[in-house]
Amino acid sequence: MPEFWLPGTSRWDTLRAGIRGYGLIVAAWTRSTLTYRASFALMLVGNFAATGFDFLSILLMFSHIDALGGYSLPEVAFLYGTAGTAFGLAELLLGTMNGLGRRVRDGTLDTLLVRPVPVLVQVAADKFALRRLGRILQGLLVLGYGLLLVDIDWTVVRVLMLPMMILSGAAIFGAVFVAGGAFQFWAQDASQVQNAFTYGGNTVLQYPPSVFGRELVRGVTFVVPLAFVNWIPALYVMGRELPLGLPDAVAFLPPVVAAVCCAAAGLAWRAGLRAYRSTGS
Repeated sequence: MPEFWLPGTSRWDTLRAGIRGYGLIVAAWTRSTLTYRASFALMLVGNFAATGFDFLSILLMFSHIDALGGYSLPEVAFLYGTAGTAFGLAELLLGTMNGLGRRVRDGTLDTLLVRPVPVLVQVAADKFALRRLGRILQGLLVLGYGLLLVDIDWTVVRVLMLPMMILSGAAIFGAVFVAGGAFQFWAQDASQVQNAFTYGGNTVLQYPPSVFGRELVRGVTFVVPLAFVNWIPALYVMGRELPLGLPDAVAFLPPVVAAVCCAAAGLAWRAGLRAYRSTGS
């Protein structure tokens, strides 16, 4: 029986129970975090500053050059902001997935199996870190800076594509978090491999595709489709040619790609959970 089902309930009831369970766990961790407000404020500022160093390095780079791979600073800021905001949302909601390997190794995952809430929900909400709002805020600020200065011929379609690419991008990154967590059922100590595709993928998407080799661009387009987070829709919004000579119609596919990625991640998660064997300790 799939892990997502609970005895005597429909799939829709189980989904609602999972969402409610996630909300309750998140609320508990949030109350715990806000108990020490000064500490939370310092961690939030620290998270904001730490992620801000990435864009600071871009600013320092542009103090010596006028364009990076043919892209101006506002255009790079637009790419950076869309990728950073989408990744920040996924990290906030699912960022604790990279700790699953530790639970598998020490056997503490067993305690989650007996609770009437899907294991995925419990792992995703465990130790919910509200301080990660700092990354989202930083991404939004850079995005706002880019939008103010970048030269875009705004239309209704382009305006609507902005929230679409951020939400779809968050879903794609979220699917990568879940798939990476599922991989740890077998690898057990593969958090760094997962981070290479999540945190590493976010870093890659902060820069224009023209600065990377065609092999890498193909990999993040057709293998792990991170290019649909921002490269493909953002270049369409800016009126630039899509990477690899793809047609403009591909820019409207991020929601479809996100749905496929989420479905594939769900299958990987179920397969990993079925393969789990307790440590016996």
